[in-house]
Amino acid sequence: MTPAVPAASGAYVLGVDSGGSGLRVALGRVGTSGPLSTVLCAKPVRTGTGGIDAGHLLEQVLPAARELLRQAGPSAADGAGTGGVAALAIGAAGMATLGERLRAELPGALADALGVRRVALAADAVTAYAGAVGQRPGAVVAGGTGMIALGTDLKEWRRADGWGHLLGDSGGGAWIGRAGLDAAMRAHDGRRGGSPALLERLRAVFGPAEELPGLLYPRSDRPAVLASFAPEVAACAGADAIAAGILRQAAGHVAEAAAAVCPTTAGTDGTREATGEVALTGGLFRMGEPLLAPVREELALLAPGARVTSPEGDPLTGALRIAQALASDELRLPLHPTMLFVPREGPAGRRG
Repeated sequence: MTPAVPAASGAYVLGVDSGGSGLRVALGRVGTSGPLSTVLCAKPVRTGTGGIDAGHLLEQVLPAARELLRQAGPSAADGAGTGGVAALAIGAAGMATLGERLRAELPGALADALGVRRVALAADAVTAYAGAVGQRPGAVVAGGTGMIALGTDLKEWRRADGWGHLLGDSGGGAWIGRAGLDAAMRAHDGRRGGSPALLERLRAVFGPAEELPGLLYPRSDRPAVLASFAPEVAACAGADAIAAGILRQAAGHVAEAAAAVCPTTAGTDGTREATGEVALTGGLFRMGEPLLAPVREELALLAPGARVTSPEGDPLTGALRIAQALASDELRLPLHPTMLFVPREGPAGRRG
């Protein structure tokens, strides 16, 4: 197939962010920062035995994309010979491990439906990186219910954690919430390490402590329920040493993951030293200084050459940035079979 011609500045692109709470689609232009308009699809994409359901994703993305292009007006039909869309990038939770059907089915389906020839399919951690850092070397820690760190020197990706609440996600919302509930139950029992303050918050949020197992264990959304208690831990941290210690431990886990994925340079003694920016993104870090202050302190000890920064944008911004870079042949983030996949029909020199 003849490679697509790079899109001119002003051509339309689409970015998609698919996560556990729903799906968002944004329309942007090459050479313009930020979305022109967005559509929220509140229904999360289904996941089954075959992985993420490509058909269900298309059922939401295509109407949203067409509506965005319709709102943009007649000029949206002039996208470098691609039926209005010069490039499209999708970031999806579970893409790396559950995205086989998406990689097999979406490029052809999107070409047929929207005429788009340049498509990128990315793990949500990659779009979080692109939104927070851009196309510079660095690292991002994406924290919510779970926690994952991703870094790159623009040659390869390095990942730490993101293994789910049973095997990892150390320092994430579910981890903090569970540690806080453990401390509350210890206070209820009279065991060492208990926090009366957290026991009081447990009772206010969930009811009698002895009834919590019956409320929690049958739930299929246990990680989210555990994470819902994390803000209570943060609220108690200023006056409660146990709660403050939980956040300090969480900060240590976050810093360890960030240090593991940071780009490195050779030190004066020949050892490798972590460098660059570390952006903290996601709802976890909206806890503010009770968590951010110990994260900065721990990272200064583990990776003194790295610096904590605020994210420039969110994962939807990252998907748009990837689409814009792909449209103009300026994608510098490293390709990967499951983390950042660009099909073979993409531009010359950028093969999936």
